[in-house]
Amino acid sequence: MDITRNGSQASRKGPDEWFTGTVRIDALHDAPAPARVGTATVTFEPGARTAWHTHPLGQTLIVTAGLGRAQRWGGPIEEIRPGDVVWIPPGEKHWHGASPTMAMTHVAIQEKLDGKAVDWLEHVTAGQYEG
Repeated sequence: MDITRNGSQASRKGPDEWFTGTVRIDALHDAPAPARVGTATVTFEPGARTAWHTHPLGQTLIVTAGLGRAQRWGGPIEEIRPGDVVWIPPGEKHWHGASPTMAMTHVAIQEKLDGKAVDWLEHVTAGQYEG
């Protein structure tokens, strides 16, 4: 058993290549091989969002605070709230983030395939974000 103590890992800023706006990432756990799962708490300030991206083995989001948005390529923008669980299937192009007026926090859970958990794509434009 391995216990990672709360506060033992520093928060980091979400990189500009992957996000628009102010985003904080708090790593929770990255399981050692042969396990492949990684988890993080991600907080998006109002208007902040990911770039379009995919996950080779999918992703689960558990919304813990605030009000957010998520969208799959070609689909409508969906509002997400605390307690919602979002499953993104493998290879599905999508984005997620905060609403324009309220921050949003979620726990992100994904597995790595050949050491890679995400493929980052282009940024979500203001027009796409606004719907």
